[in-house]
Amino acid sequence: MTGSGPWPETLVFRAAARALEVRFDDGETLAIPFELLRVESPSAEVQGHGPHQKKLVAGKSRVQVTAAEPVGRYAVRLTFDDGHASGIYSWRYLRELGENAGDLMDAYARRLQAAGLAR
Repeated sequence: MTGSGPWPETLVFRAAARALEVRFDDGETLAIPFELLRVESPSAEVQGHGPHQKKLVAGKSRVQVTAAEPVGRYAVRLTFDDGHASGIYSWRYLRELGENAGDLMDAYARRLQAAGLAR
């Protein structure tokens, strides 16, 4: 462990379940839907370059991860079947997404509904 929080021991991409399963060295195993990974991508394309610039990404309920590339020892870059490949997911961010997946997906569904968009 690096002192910055739990370290991932394994990343398992479950295509049929459309989820990334991450097992951390503190014993926690979290499943993160591919859809959540895509719509909460840490990329500037999704997050923007400042507060209130985050984009609402719709139509990703069936998105798949097609590749994963380590970035140093701190993160992974994911490539999705829609061509998105600019998000670098730190281990800390993956942990945050996994721990809050239910609430984040609920909030995302509400934002989509308010905008008249579909998952």
